[in-house]
Amino acid sequence: MGDMSTEEPIRLLAVRDTPLSLDEVFAAVPHAGAGGTALFVGTVRDHDGHADGAAVTSLAYEAHPAAITRLREVAEGVVADFPVRALAAVHRVGELSVGDVAVVVAVACPHREEAFAACRRLIDDLKRDVPIWKHQAFADGTREWVGACELP
Repeated sequence: MGDMSTEEPIRLLAVRDTPLSLDEVFAAVPHAGAGGTALFVGTVRDHDGHADGAAVTSLAYEAHPAAITRLREVAEGVVADFPVRALAAVHRVGELSVGDVAVVVAVACPHREEAFAACRRLIDDLKRDVPIWKHQAFADGTREWVGACELP
């Protein structure tokens, strides 16, 4: 793809209602100075993450209008704290099924340890700070909102 070293490290940020592409995210982060690229893919699982592990039948993600602004702030924080050469993050909204890709993030850094650490920070901060909420439907007929964060 050529060297994109002169470009800004934040290459791709999006919140979309269409299926996500791992190839698109990976293709957004090549850099001649990056020796390691870490990619994280979050998928819809068939059970809730709580201790009871209730069976999930479907879920939907909904984003606040501020989500893309918050996503950029999260990305900028990772770039400020790690030697990031390139970064990308895309989150899905709308109705998803078990196995669907909900989020893809990638970070390219000079070394693998930095890439792993920066990628971990990117997905953790995204989950904590970006106002995207999950509405789960369970096999017993109950529903639950998950991940509601504080807005300013």
